[in-house]
Amino acid sequence: MSHPRRLATVALAGVGALLVLLGTASTAQAASGATVRTEGGPLKIRSAPNLGGMILGLLPNGSRLTIACQLTGQQITGRVRTTTAWDRLSDGRYVSDAYVARTGAAPAGCPPPAWVRPSTAPFWGGFRTPQRPLHDGVDLGALRGSPVYAAAAGTVVTAECNVSPTHVCDVDGSAAVAGCGWYVEVRHADNTVTRYCHLQHRPLVNVGQQVAAGQVLGYAGMSGNASAPHLHFEVHTGYPATPQNAIDPVPFMAAHGSSIR
Repeated sequence: MSHPRRLATVALAGVGALLVLLGTASTAQAASGATVRTEGGPLKIRSAPNLGGMILGLLPNGSRLTIACQLTGQQITGRVRTTTAWDRLSDGRYVSDAYVARTGAAPAGCPPPAWVRPSTAPFWGGFRTPQRPLHDGVDLGALRGSPVYAAAAGTVVTAECNVSPTHVCDVDGSAAVAGCGWYVEVRHADNTVTRYCHLQHRPLVNVGQQVAAGQVLGYAGMSGNASAPHLHFEVHTGYPATPQNAIDPVPFMAAHGSSIR
C-alpha cells in the first residue's frame, strides 16, 4: 500500500514470498578474531537470540565475523561450546556463540536496540519498484494474526480504518479496494513517522499513546488493499507522513541497527 488513500495493487508472486537469504559481506568482512566454526554447513543468522528467531541469512563455515556485543539467550550445543551466549552482529542480527571460535571475550552487555523489526516475517516486496512505482513502503510476509511491533519508541498519531469505498476494515480486502485497512502511524522523537498497514483488527493502541520499541501495535491481516495477509511498512522523514517524505525503509532500518531484508 503506497498511501492510505492511493490504490496500489499488491503483487505477491510466489517467489517473492520465499525467504531471501542475505549476503554475508556486511557482517563478515572485518577480521575481529572471531571465526565461524560449524560441522561444515553454514551458520544461521537469526532475528532474535533463540531458535525461534526468523532465519535472516547464512554465514559460511570458516568466515570471519565482527561481534558488536554479546547477550544471554537460548542454550545451544555447537561445534565450539555449549553456551547461552549469543553474538549480536553490527546490523542487529544474531548468531549463537556455540559456533564461534574467537580469541578473547566478546563485548558484553548489549543495550536494547533503539529500532527493531516491525515483524519477524520475511521480506516480500520493495520500495517504489519499477513494477510498483507508487509503493511507498515495503511488504513483509507476516502470517495472519502474527504480532506487528512498533519499530521504535514514539507517540501514536494515527490508529484507524482507511478503506475506500466500503469504509469497512473488519473483513479481508482485495486489490479492488483502496486504503491501508486498519493501520497505525507512530511519530518518533526525531519527527520520523512509521506506518503499519493491513492489520487484522482494530489496533491495540490509541492516538496519543506512548509506545516502546517492540511494543505490539496489532496483528497482521489483509484489510484494505491487500491480496494476502502481510504487513506493509513505511518510513517517513517528517510529520505528517506524505508520499513526498516517504523513504526506503530497508537502508533506513539498516542504518539504525535493524535489518528487515
